[in-house]
Amino acid sequence: MSSDRFRALALSCLLTVGAVAPSAPAVADGEPDDPAPAASSAGTAPTLAGRLAAVAGSKTMNYYPSDAGWSAMWTRFDAVQVDSDLARIAGLGADSVRIVVFPKVFGFPSPNPAYLERLSDFISIAALHDLTVKLTLFDWWSRYKSVRGSVEWAQAVVGPYTDDPRVIAVEVKNEMSPEDEPAVRWARQVLPAIRGFAPTMPLTVSVDGHAGPDGLAELRDALGDVTLDYYDYHFYGESEQALADILRARDAVAPGLMVIGETGLSTGVGSPGEQAAYLARVFRAAAVAGVGSVSPWTLTDFAEGAIPAGSMVSVLPAQYQFGLYRTDGTAKPAAAVVRNAWRGTESAEDVLDLSFEQDNQDSPWRDNLPEAGVAEQTDEVAHAGTHSVRFSGTGRDMRGLPSLRISPVTPVQGGQSWSASAWACGLDATGTTEITLSWFDDRGQWIRQDRSARLPRGTTDWTRLTVDAVAPEDAAGVQLHLKSGDNAGSVWFDDVSLS
Repeated sequence: MSSDRFRALALSCLLTVGAVAPSAPAVADGEPDDPAPAASSAGTAPTLAGRLAAVAGSKTMNYYPSDAGWSAMWTRFDAVQVDSDLARIAGLGADSVRIVVFPKVFGFPSPNPAYLERLSDFISIAALHDLTVKLTLFDWWSRYKSVRGSVEWAQAVVGPYTDDPRVIAVEVKNEMSPEDEPAVRWARQVLPAIRGFAPTMPLTVSVDGHAGPDGLAELRDALGDVTLDYYDYHFYGESEQALADILRARDAVAPGLMVIGETGLSTGVGSPGEQAAYLARVFRAAAVAGVGSVSPWTLTDFAEGAIPAGSMVSVLPAQYQFGLYRTDGTAKPAAAVVRNAWRGTESAEDVLDLSFEQDNQDSPWRDNLPEAGVAEQTDEVAHAGTHSVRFSGTGRDMRGLPSLRISPVTPVQGGQSWSASAWACGLDATGTTEITLSWFDDRGQWIRQDRSARLPRGTTDWTRLTVDAVAPEDAAGVQLHLKSGDNAGSVWFDDVSLS
């Protein structure tokens, strides 16, 4: 039987015999039922070392369906949609998927068997696509005084998969603040208890995605002698300084294993091209830092109404547009970046659109000081290809000249030699036209700027502007700026290089 026919038959069986869970969250009191026996699997039962090895190199996608985010994934569970989405995830080159289990939906402290069946169905569908599963527990939950109930609930949810190789890790709490003393006290009791019934299951806790490397170090210190099997770093910082942040986070928990469990950029705050460049930089920085697992957030954008009302994330527009795919199923440029990274083909600098040939809506370039002038993509003249960018009628402000800026995919390290160039031409140009490299430290503070020669004023043919520089020792990021200010005429830029 072909693999496609087998998957179709298996999914049909799941839909035929799967339980129909109630539409409202289940809340139970009293003692939970005995956990189901561990799922049988061929071969030897998994070991902690084996699972940690899988975690260390996992190609994991964070997942909710586009029309049913967060807890709605379970209350509106759709096995057909899950199957379709997991096929897409596998097609990107992933080998693992992360999902979140909510006590408030499943029922606490005794999970509703119908919801446990839905979890079982999800894990089975993932296996049909050769995807292992990472489970996140206790999200949208803060009943920290209920330690015994927490352990009973976790055993009912995780216990069936203790010896099941289809589940490779458990994140006990998502983005827990190290300064939340009740949460830390709870975690210090619950982690050892889960380890007691699931000794071969790697356990972790993550911190808020904006806490940075310091937050990861604070979590380690707050947990004290209760150790994590690995550390899950959520990176949402500036991608231009990603290497410095990742190295600080890695070193903060050394010699422990660290993975990047979430990262991404919403196209609600940046263009699709910026999102693609962001992920390309993070994947490249992680590789340089020796971090073997980077997990994008998330597969698809979320439709209106997909995120449960009343939740904090439901009222944040940016949360709806982190996907690699739009709600209509079309791919953003970031999907190709992730596919290339997971298939071992790093995204080249062409993800930066250095010749301005991409759709302007997908451009990774950013305007700098736009109130003094902006660059516009045009097909009226080009050095090569069909498009360039044009500055016309620009001014300046007290901070400097208007510019168009980009940062490389390759991470910056102090002492490196860098070279940049761009072709430029002018029509009745005035003022100052040049390219510059601006250097920043690991906190995003400006260090210095290196300039090219200036384009002569007036009307000029295509002229190559170049700047060569050695990165300052404390540099962690660089921006290439194409500048034209105090210009009553027009200037065009095209065919940029940055290496």
